[in-house]
Amino acid sequence: MAVSLRIPPEVKKKVERLAEAQDTTAHAYMLKAIREKVEAEEARAAFHAEARKRLARMKQTGMGIPAEEVRAYLHELAAGANPPPPKPRKIA
Repeated sequence: MAVSLRIPPEVKKKVERLAEAQDTTAHAYMLKAIREKVEAEEARAAFHAEARKRLARMKQTGMGIPAEEVRAYLHELAAGANPPPPKPRKIA
């Protein structure tokens, strides 16, 4: 599939400069940038789909972990501790 893009001159100059700095062609640089953006958007969509699935399961079962417990757990991990993960339970 051939695609033609009209790139503003200032963007084209930036792409050429960055591509040269990475010892690649402007074409290869743009392909890599597009590929990275597509992969990031696919990952974002998968993340949101998983979140919707988990929320639906939580609503169906009533099981969950309060946000404040999750935050406390993550803060402990970030501080270098090794706390036990919080346990899901019925949320009123």
